[in-house]
Order: sequence, then structure tokens, then C-alpha cells
Amino acid sequence: MLLLIGLSHPRRREFLGFVVLDLVRAVALPGYLLGDYAKSWQEDTDFLEELRAVSPHEDRSAERKFFLRSLAGLVAHLPGDTAEAGTFEGASSWFICRALQNTGKTHHAFDSFEGLSTPTPEDAEYWRKGELRAREETVRELLSPFDTQVHKGWIPKCFEAATIDRLCFAHIDVDLYEPTLQSMEFFYPLVVQGGIIVCDDYGSALCPGATQALDEFVAGRPEKLVHAPTGQAFLVKQ
Repeated sequence: MLLLIGLSHPRRREFLGFVVLDLVRAVALPGYLLGDYAKSWQEDTDFLEELRAVSPHEDRSAERKFFLRSLAGLVAHLPGDTAEAGTFEGASSWFICRALQNTGKTHHAFDSFEGLSTPTPEDAEYWRKGELRAREETVRELLSPFDTQVHKGWIPKCFEAATIDRLCFAHIDVDLYEPTLQSMEFFYPLVVQGGIIVCDDYGSALCPGATQALDEFVAGRPEKLVHAPTGQAFLVKQ
């Protein structure tokens, strides 16, 4: 009877469900940390509606999209445009644009639209050339409400056609060593003081090349990486 009274509160019922989920996790994925429950961002209905509208099959990336949107909102007062290397289907670019809507910034979206380039030894053996292919037309349609330039081509060649004076925000999501390093080499000099560079893949065990590339690039530079528990990492340009 006392248990039933306790479960009358929705948070108590949520906690019970979480306990059951954690028991399943302990059996099915014993090395995986589930994290905490009752996070307030998961109740941001506006964000969740937008996420499911632009990326209906990517709930697993919700935490990263929410964090990316929050970081992008920090640079609204800074001069410069925004950019993303590795646009895929466009959801991350959409959230960057949404966070900075009506600030007069142009967003530059870079992607081969032919999937991943050839992995190198730094990338281990998980990824294959051509994986994560997306349609350029889908991205252009999704980003059409915003001031956006979509640049098709392989990194770093696609950077040559872009006319960018300065950036206040850059997002890198290319999974592999070489394009991550080449993206940092292109974006970093363009980012203004106080601007932010985010790497989506830094904390992923599937992307050791991206981790290595970012560590190599920041070595000896004044900025320090912030490794977020979402798997992302970011730096603030000094």
C-alpha cells in the first residue's frame, strides 16, 4: 500500500521505470553508463518538437543537439558567420541557424554528399568509405528558411569556393582524422576572439582519428578543450 501511494507521484513512477531500465542495461550492456534521470532539458517541449521535425529518427543525438544549440546561442553578440563541416542530413546546421536566427549571420554548410572519405590508419577499422551518405537536395530544403550557403565537395577542396571573412561559430562532424584536422586548419584562423569551435566526434570511441586530430591541433595553442559528457568537445578562441 505504501509503495502504491509513493508511486502516485509522477517522478516516483519515472524513477521506478529508470531503475528497471538500468537493470536491463546491467545485463545487456554492462559496460555502458546510463547516466542520471529527470534532466530538465528532456522536458523542453519546443526543442523536442523541433528535433522530431528536422530529425525524426535521431533521438539518440538529442543531447548533443541540445548542447550544440546552447553553445551556438552564446555567440549571437559576436561578429562573423557560422559554419559546419560534415553537414550530413542538416539537423545540426538547422539548430545552429535556429539559435542565431535574425542576427544577420550566414551559415556555411560543407559536405561531400558522397559519404565518408577513405579512412586512414588513425581511424582504426570501424568506418568505411562512403558511409553516412546524404542527399544535397534534402539539406538545401531543410536549411532554406535561413541564410545558408551549401558547399558540396571533399574537404579541404570544398573550402576553396567559400568566401568567409570571419566566423563566430564552427561545428566539425566528419568522424575521421584527416578531414577533422583540415577543418580545424581552415576554421581556426577565421574564428574571432570569443568564438567557439565544436567537435561532435571528440569523445566517441568510434572516432579515434577525430580525437587525435583535435588533440594534435590544440597542442601548443592557448585554448584548452572542454570535453563534454555528451561526447562533444569545444574550445573558445582566445
